[in-house]
Amino acid sequence: MSPDPRDPTRPGPSGRRQIPLRAACAEPHSCPAPVRMRVLQRVPLFAGLSDDELTGIDARMTSLAWATGDALYRAGDPAEHLFVMAAGRAKAWRGTPDGQEIVVDLLAPGDLFGGLQVLGQLRHTETVQALSTTCALRIGSAAFRELLGDYPQVALRALDDTAALLTQARSDVAQVSSATVAQRVAARLVRLADKFGRDLGDGRGTLIHLPLTRRDLAGMTGSTPESVSRVMSALRKDGVIDSGRGWTAVVDRDRLAALAEG
Repeated sequence: MSPDPRDPTRPGPSGRRQIPLRAACAEPHSCPAPVRMRVLQRVPLFAGLSDDELTGIDARMTSLAWATGDALYRAGDPAEHLFVMAAGRAKAWRGTPDGQEIVVDLLAPGDLFGGLQVLGQLRHTETVQALSTTCALRIGSAAFRELLGDYPQVALRALDDTAALLTQARSDVAQVSSATVAQRVAARLVRLADKFGRDLGDGRGTLIHLPLTRRDLAGMTGSTPESVSRVMSALRKDGVIDSGRGWTAVVDRDRLAALAEG
């Protein structure tokens, strides 16, 4: 039987298996009220609040949208707002003295990011840039201070979240100093698959649709692009992952997780 020409996973002209990509957002948009409410319900910071309380929080926020490539804010800008990602994807990166971009985080719907002077951050240390059409909710320092006063449980969770971020940061530093490049790359791919992955079905693995370069992965793993390329090539050769332009597929998650754990 000849292959179905409509099957997007059939070998392409080069003989390489093609994996279907689906854009996170099709066109520029604002954030409709139902989308904002669904997002706020998913944010751990606001867990346990009623719909009326979430509506009140939503009323204090501004809805903004950006096109692919736009900067939501830049390193050095005053840290006057906290953001909640509502739709799309974005990357947080820092510049190097030689003009390179080092990606330090990837953001998905439900993620909190930004900074507030009320929390001790005067200026942003990173640039956040949209990877697709992106919508986020934004709240200023004064409004957030009022929110913490009105909802003490949110204030307590904010402290817990800050502590968790510090713990994760320490863990990442320890991993860079003790784990091999292969372990660090594997651990990052597992985290990306858990956060951004889409099950391809039929045992084909998990698709990570992100325009990541080897330099991006190097920045997130404290390595070099050359070392990351060698690790990715080995993982692909062993059938643990597959990859192409703008996507990576985790084919064997168990083996990848085992490598990450050493």
